[in-house]
Parts: sequence; structure tokens; C-alpha cells
Amino acid sequence: MKTIRHTILALTLTLTGTTTMTTPSPAQAQSQSQVPSTITTGVMVILTVKAGVTRDQVMAVMPDEIRQTVQLYLGGKVREWYSRSDGRGVVLLLDAKDTAEAHAIMEGLPLTKLDIMDHDYIAVGPLLPLRLLVGKP
Repeated sequence: MKTIRHTILALTLTLTGTTTMTTPSPAQAQSQSQVPSTITTGVMVILTVKAGVTRDQVMAVMPDEIRQTVQLYLGGKVREWYSRSDGRGVVLLLDAKDTAEAHAIMEGLPLTKLDIMDHDYIAVGPLLPLRLLVGKP
């Protein structure tokens, strides 16, 4: 029961955003220096069609884009892929150790080569507050 309460507390803190402090106290800074750095296990890439680019411009490239993205998936570089619900692009979860590797992967795709998509790269890793469940209080 105690573990469940700790789990709920950790998830609540995460969802409400109270685990992030803008100016940590000296004690917090010291304890944070003892916590291992964030491990990157993948990179989320959010692709958005640039302003002024027409649907026809994007669709003309899609057969090649899809083929090459499928090859990346089969090669283990694309873990997950989603359409954006607003219809303006896609979201990919890449198996990459950092954003530089993700950039290198994306540079080979036709839509990137034509510079008609904006890319946002977000390194992701394990949910840090879960360390509260296994660490010392």
C-alpha cells in the first residue's frame, strides 16, 4: 500500500509540474548533482509543414518519403510514428542516442532535403520521478 501511495505521489508531482524548480536551493543543487544525468533513450521528432507550402508540394514527395521512412523503421531507427491530428505533419520516435544522431537520420529523407518541413527535436528518456520509488528517501 505504501508503494502505491508513493507511485501516486510521484505521478501527481510529475503531472502537476511541481517537480521542476526554476531556482533550486543550495541543498537541492547538491542533491541534484548526486542524481545521475538523464539518459536519452530516443528522440521525438515533430515535423510540421512550413507556412506557404501547399498540400500538392508535400504529396508529390510522399511516395519516396514513405518508402524511405519504412526502410528506417525496418532498420530499427524509427520506433513509432504518428500523424498529427491537425493534419500538418507527423511525429516520429527515433532510436537515437541524441538529437545530433536524429538530425543525421532525418537529413536523408526527401521532405527534409526539400526543406518544406520544420523539425523539432526532443530527447526523451526514463521518467525521472520514478527514481523516488527506488531511491533513498
